[in-house]
Amino acid sequence: LVCTEQPNMLANLKSSSGLLEEILKGLNKYLEVKRLFFPRFLFLSNDELLEILSETKDPTRVQPHLRKCFEGIAKLKFDDTQKIHAMISAEGEVVDMDRVLVPADAHGMVEKWLNEVLVCMIDTVRTQNDLGIKSYYVTPRKDWVTQWPGQIIISVCSTFWTTEVEKAITTEDGIYIVHFE
Repeated sequence: LVCTEQPNMLANLKSSSGLLEEILKGLNKYLEVKRLFFPRFLFLSNDELLEILSETKDPTRVQPHLRKCFEGIAKLKFDDTQKIHAMISAEGEVVDMDRVLVPADAHGMVEKWLNEVLVCMIDTVRTQNDLGIKSYYVTPRKDWVTQWPGQIIISVCSTFWTTEVEKAITTEDGIYIVHFE
């Protein structure tokens, strides 16, 4: 009650409320721009996104939110100089990146280096998949399965299964052997 008796209290509160609304609109617009640059930020709440954006000097602060941005990545493997060398799944599988990523090169733009992580992740999985296919031909299956990450095993096995099924249901001239009645 003592505070409410101050002069112009109602006007000050209305003014402050209007300023707060303006700030919130500006903040939401800023977060929307960040989400446009890196759409996977849509999976994060405003609070989580603000936490990431407020810690641009320390890229390791993104770690708790990676699972929401990347389905298969639980953590990134950073070295002492804050460079990224590998992806780590929730199951603990470590997949070395095709190239070393340097978040500092993005000059504080988290969305920029996370886009690099996305591109590098896709390139790395593609490379690993190709190597897994080549290895499948020359390595005994029980050894081969223990040498590759789970996603590569599933992908390569699905590729070979599909190839074998196609061979089984077609002849050399492409006519189906199986007839449905």
